[in-house]
Amino acid sequence: MRAAFFDLDKTVIAKASIPAFGRPLYRGGLINRRLVARALVSQIIYVNLGASEQKLARVRESMLMLTKGWDREQIREIVREAMEETVEPIIYAEALDLIEAHRAAGYKVYLVSASPDEIVQPLAAYLGVDGAIASRAFVDENGRYTGDMEFYSYGPFKAEAMRELAEAEGIDLEQSSAYSDSYTDLPMLEAVGHPVAVNPDRVLAKLAREREWEVMQFTKPIRLRDRVSVPSLPLTASVAGITAAASVGALVAWRLARRQSR
Repeated sequence: MRAAFFDLDKTVIAKASIPAFGRPLYRGGLINRRLVARALVSQIIYVNLGASEQKLARVRESMLMLTKGWDREQIREIVREAMEETVEPIIYAEALDLIEAHRAAGYKVYLVSASPDEIVQPLAAYLGVDGAIASRAFVDENGRYTGDMEFYSYGPFKAEAMRELAEAEGIDLEQSSAYSDSYTDLPMLEAVGHPVAVNPDRVLAKLAREREWEVMQFTKPIRLRDRVSVPSLPLTASVAGITAAASVGALVAWRLARRQSR
């Protein structure tokens, strides 16, 4: 069995997932305006300058301190309710094409992200993929966060979790693919036979050139609803849209098959 593993931020979605939920958390009464503003600034910095081990470590520690005492079920409910508003408009069309092509080719598809499980799992369900690997925080007997991390889905830990999943599900990693934008995901990319750098940061772009890895640029964030034919459209327009989508899917599937045959 083959699988495709997708990093989340700047690979499947065009923004950082944690800051993107700043406003829904504010409306839920969990953070104040100052923290929302800080989240927006962090997102701008991340999108333009990329991630680093130090930056991600600071984000992780800040989130653990901030969320201590929060109710996990409340967070899950806020994320579920805000999914369409917050994440749907920033999903890359190119990522959706690849996900669909991989699934059509018989691959299992997984999201692999350092973001919290409470964000990543609902998004995986929303996209209809097979599962997710994400960071998990400890909760107490009352279902409230303790401020400690159970599993940090970052760097080598992502690759380790992928290998464990592969063993459990019978996945051949050498015949599998992985997609990421960041050099911090090098272990994840090295864990598979077909690594792909997507919107790579400077370090990953250099490594991809040196190792002759495929490089892709995703540039078109869209809404999921825009990929579905609208009943009120004339029949000819609907058919044209379906035909165009099928053509894109066929092209991506052909690229996958061509890559596998090399």
